[in-house]
Formats: sequence, structure tokens, C-alpha cells
Amino acid sequence: MKSLFTGRLEGYSVGLFKKDLLSGIIVGIVAIPLAMSFAIASGVKPEYGIYTACIAGILISVFGGSKYQIGGPTGAFVPILLGIVLTYGYENLLIAGLMAGIILCLMGIFKLGSLIKFIPRPVTIGFTAGIAVIIFTGQIANFLGLTGIERHEYFIANVKELVMHLGTTNLYSILIAIICLVIILVTPRVLPKVPGALAGIAVSTLIATFFFSEQVATIATAYGQIPNTLPNFSIPEITFERIQLLIGPAFVIAMLGAIESLLSAVVADGMTNSKHNSNRELVGQGIANIVTPLFGGIPATGAIARTATNIKTGAVSPVSGIIHGIFVLVTLLLLAPYASHIPLASMAPVLMVVAWNMSEQKHFAHIVKLKSGDSLVLIITFLLTVFTSLTLAVEVGLVLAVVLFAKRMSEMLVVSKVLPDHSNSSGKVQPNIVNQKHDCPQISIYTIEGPLFFGAAQTFEQTILNSIHYHPKVIILRMSKVPFMDSTGESYFSNIVENFTMRGGTVLVTGVQEELKVALQRNGLFGKIGEENFYHHTGAAIDNGLSYLDENKCIGCKHFAFRECTKLSEPKKCLARI
Repeated sequence: MKSLFTGRLEGYSVGLFKKDLLSGIIVGIVAIPLAMSFAIASGVKPEYGIYTACIAGILISVFGGSKYQIGGPTGAFVPILLGIVLTYGYENLLIAGLMAGIILCLMGIFKLGSLIKFIPRPVTIGFTAGIAVIIFTGQIANFLGLTGIERHEYFIANVKELVMHLGTTNLYSILIAIICLVIILVTPRVLPKVPGALAGIAVSTLIATFFFSEQVATIATAYGQIPNTLPNFSIPEITFERIQLLIGPAFVIAMLGAIESLLSAVVADGMTNSKHNSNRELVGQGIANIVTPLFGGIPATGAIARTATNIKTGAVSPVSGIIHGIFVLVTLLLLAPYASHIPLASMAPVLMVVAWNMSEQKHFAHIVKLKSGDSLVLIITFLLTVFTSLTLAVEVGLVLAVVLFAKRMSEMLVVSKVLPDHSNSSGKVQPNIVNQKHDCPQISIYTIEGPLFFGAAQTFEQTILNSIHYHPKVIILRMSKVPFMDSTGESYFSNIVENFTMRGGTVLVTGVQEELKVALQRNGLFGKIGEENFYHHTGAAIDNGLSYLDENKCIGCKHFAFRECTKLSEPKKCLARI
């Protein structure tokens, strides 16, 4: 156990424990209503959310890679878990969660934590905003007190269900929901240290119990009494057929859990000027999601809002997260019968506020206003999340982001034909002095700027080949500003070399960076071009290229640049006048 906390509990003292104790209790108070709300929204009993907050919360703090991370059920999982419950059932949800835990552990073991940063922000904001819309609309029925509602996996079907049952609206439920919502919004301004969700649920529950008894649906009437006992340990029946059936949902849970937990850890780093271990965090998340289903809990991940609350209330170590889990468990054992009286109308505003806070509306609006490729990625990811599924949304969003990135990168490639500019003392090569009547028919010099990859390689080849239709004797490729070359770029580059050398020409390359040189040696292009044809500077390549000039072609050349060239023994005179 000591090794688990190496570096995280160094210099720990009684005074620091008091800070963690206070933070853990406060976060535990915040976590209880959220845990029940997320469980209900996910289509399972509220106590399963509490079990998750207890067990996963403790395990993530013990085994995770962030000192401040608070784990538990989160809003991001709601549409995913609801879809799995509706399609496969609760027991299969437990198996999918366990499989997701194994995937997360493997991701951490194979050090894939850093790969999460390559998911574009428009994609994460797009699907997060989409999830927020799904959560918000999913609570309208409880807010209005509608009855006879059947839950569906897809957004349109759920909206139709709401419209069809508007006639069952319960005014008492609306009143309770409004009271709870107002208290949630007002409490942080009046009593900043009191969790708004807890205050709203407590006050609205008391009002409903004393004034509208049996007029509104409660947790007890909808799901039965919440048991005030420890969760039972049970290993679900795992078969090969179930693994095949649930590998897709498990992978989605794992990926979303990895993204959410690492984003939360990054937020914690920014708030505390610390640094988390991303791979260890994934292993911790994996362990939590392997163990939690064995006690009936649902998938868990790092919760950004609760982690931020943990930090703001003075947490200094993972001990606060452990205390948070213990507090939730003790509360379950002591107060479960009272929690059963909470109206569903009181739970709805809690999730609606969560949905609004997680929607990142400011960032969403900012990216949309850019009217760029990122805007397109954001909107498409958002719409697909709402109207189809999170899996499809993320897949399409990532592919579209990659395509647009490749397009932008391809536009960065510039291939310019250049010649020495002797109108100034530097004599550097410049593209602006090359034109139809002012060129060299025997030596073509090109400056290539940008990456040679699959999105730009064809442009590179066409530009070179189209501009050497007059068959020069030498091509000089200035490549000091080419950072890398992929296999497609290599293929097109090889085509240029083969095409040109077959005509009897010579390819000279200058300024190749060391990493690119190593790549060329590895793929065989270095040997094909010839080691003697690589130069550090363009001037040396030009001097060598002059030795390949054809005397007959130089004498009497009609190009302006060659009018003063009369014999091969003075070829530099010609090139110097260009």
C-alpha cells in the first residue's frame, strides 16, 4: 500500500488529514444526489449509483494517477448506459462495465494514456454538448410528472413519447421541480459552502412530504425502497457469446471513461499546478470498473465537477477521495430509508443543471462562430450524438477532423521553382525571378516547404514533373524545410527520381534534416539517389550540377539567361547572369 501513495503522501500530517477529511465529507454530500440521479437516468435503481460512488470512488483514489481525482458515475455515461440497459439488460451492463475496466487497464499498461490528447477539442465539446441535450430532455418527463412514459434508446423516439404524454402533466411535480431548481440556483449565492443540489433536494422533499404526500412520484414508488445494507458481492455469468455481444459497448465505455477521467485529471493539474500520471490513472480507472460491477455498480470515471469541488474545499491528497467514498457508504447505511422519499421531480432539476454546466455553451458558440473546419466537426459530432449514437458521432467526428487536418496540412506544402538572384549581394535563390523567358533549360532548382505526406505527395509529384517537360539535365531539390515524409510521400518521391533518371537526368538534394535523412536511408531512397548527390548547401549542388551541362544546348540558347553564354568552359557566367 505504501508504494501506491509514493510521492502523493510525502510529508503528510494530521493537519493535512483534517483538510482532506473536510473536503471528503463535502464532496460526499455533493456526490450522493448526483449518484442517485445518474443511476436513475441510466435506467437502473438509485442504489446502484450509490454503490458506484462508494466503491469506484475509493478505488480510483487509491490506484489512480491523480492526487485529486474524484471518481464515480457521471453524466457523460448516461446515454451510453441507458442504451445498453434498454438493449441488453442490467446484468449485461455489469459485464460490459467489467470488460471496459479490463480494456482501461490494458490501455494504461501499454502506456496509451498520452494518445487521448490527440482527440480534437471540437469532437469532445461536440459529443459532450450532445450528451447534455440528451440528459436535459430525458428529465423533462420527471420535471412535468408525466406518467406512462416508455424509455427509448434514441432521441427522436423519446421526444415523441414526451409529446404523446403531455396530457398526464402533474402540476404538483412541476411545483416541486421549480422549488428545487430555484434553491439549486440561489444557494451558491446565499450560502456558498452549502451544495445547491443537496439543499434543493432536501427542501423540496420536505415540502412534498408534508404538503403533497402521495401526489408526486418518489424513488420508493418508482424503484422501491433503497436498501440500507452493504451491496452484495456477485460474479455475473460471463460467456464467450456475451463477450462477443458486448465488446462494442465495452469499448465505448472504456474510451469515454478514458477521455473523461484524463480530462478531469488535466483540469485538476491546472487548478493545483500539479501533474498526474495518465497511464496510472487509466489503470486505476480500470481496476475500479472491474471491481464495481461485482457489487452491482455501474461504470465510473473521473468527475470533473466533483474533482474541482474537492480541490476548492482544500483537498491535499487522495485521502479526500477515499473519505468521500466512505462517507457515501455510511450515509447509505444510515439514511437510505429517508432517501426513498425523494420525489423524482426533485431529481430532475439536479440533472438539468448538470446538463447545462457540462454543455460548455460558451466554447460551443465560440467554435461555431469561427466558421471553420472545426465548426463543421463540432456541429456534425453534436448532431450525430443527439440523433444517432455517441459511438457513430465520435467515429465520424474523428475521421472528419483527420480529413480536414490532412487538407490543411496539404495546403502548407509549397513547391517553388527558383534561380540564383544576383541583383543583390547575397545571391540567394528566389522564385520571383523565374518566368517563361527567364529560366535555365538545363538546371531546375526547386524549394520544397512543408511535409511530404499522403495529402500533399501527389501535388508535389505533379508540380515537379509538369514543370520539367523540357527535360533538364539536373534537378536540385532544396528540402531543408521538409520536416517529415510518410510512405505515400516516399512513393511519389521515388517516382520522380525513377522518371527523371530514366531520361538520363541527375537528381541532387540539399539541406535534408537528419531525421528525414535517416528515413530516406531506411526506405532505400538515399541509395537510389546516391550519397554523393546529397549536399548541405544549394551552392555546392549548383557547382556540381554545372558539370552536367550539355555544351551544344548551351551555345546559341535563346533564353535571355544564356545570351552571353558562348562556350562550356564558362558555364558559370551563364548561371551567374540568371
